[in-house]
Amino acid sequence: MLPLRLLPKSPNLNFLKFRFVGYSISVLVTIATTALFFSEGLNLGIDFSGGIVMEIRSDQKVDIENFRNNLADHGYGGAIIQNFGVDSVMVRIPPIGEAANQAQEVKDIQELIRTSLDPNVEFRRVDYVGPKVGDELVANSLKATMVALAGMLAYIWFRFDWQFGVGAVIALLHDATATLGFFLFTQYDFDLSSVAAIMLVIGYSINDTVVIYDRVRENLRKYKNKPLIEILNMSINETLSRTIMTVATTLLASFALVLLGGEVLRGFSMALLFGIAFGTYSSIFVSVPLLLVTGLKANKQA
Repeated sequence: MLPLRLLPKSPNLNFLKFRFVGYSISVLVTIATTALFFSEGLNLGIDFSGGIVMEIRSDQKVDIENFRNNLADHGYGGAIIQNFGVDSVMVRIPPIGEAANQAQEVKDIQELIRTSLDPNVEFRRVDYVGPKVGDELVANSLKATMVALAGMLAYIWFRFDWQFGVGAVIALLHDATATLGFFLFTQYDFDLSSVAAIMLVIGYSINDTVVIYDRVRENLRKYKNKPLIEILNMSINETLSRTIMTVATTLLASFALVLLGGEVLRGFSMALLFGIAFGTYSSIFVSVPLLLVTGLKANKQA
């Protein structure tokens, strides 16, 4: 049985020719993400900011402006109200008082909504998180991301030369930054599922990078007299068919999640779609060309 091939057996594309274009794109993405982070900031979801989130459905048409004013008249002036899906409304209220009182606050707000909006209103989702818990989740999410990156660095460093480890971690930080930039640009809620999306993108990217690095190491042993840039190009071309098949199937799954996952998973699924595509670009145009910068020697057995 012949293996499935999407490309000729030995494509000969000069990817390294465009490495400076790749560097420029990466620098621009990093600068844009940094600027957006300090100017706009993340749209923190309830997991991190704390507060109360309700998804409600009413048979009556909801006048968003009147609804907002009504909540403000009863002491909930910071409420954010927006249409959610076809027939639902999302209500987000910042933290009020102590976390111990939030259960009662939820009941009071539900009663207020029934009185002012619709006695038969349907509460499809009700979540509340205290501000202290939100702060702890932020800290734990940062720790989890740093531990994951450190573990990947140790793995790459142990399996390959240090130049590979440095290149891989820079590329991973670059991918995580770009996915964070996606949330900054789109202003999707940034919550625990968003952190999961970033971790998945990092995992996908390192997997793709390791496959190419493994081929680079094999070719370094096999062609000791070839220039490094030729070996890097050869390695990318030899793994290109596998890269295309992997990213295509993964993007198809992510696209299905975008279409069928609903509004609750919209930010997560869109971030996956963007991050996987960007991670593939990063593996080819960032992590591999960085081996030229870190000083890897072509005549050194990896």
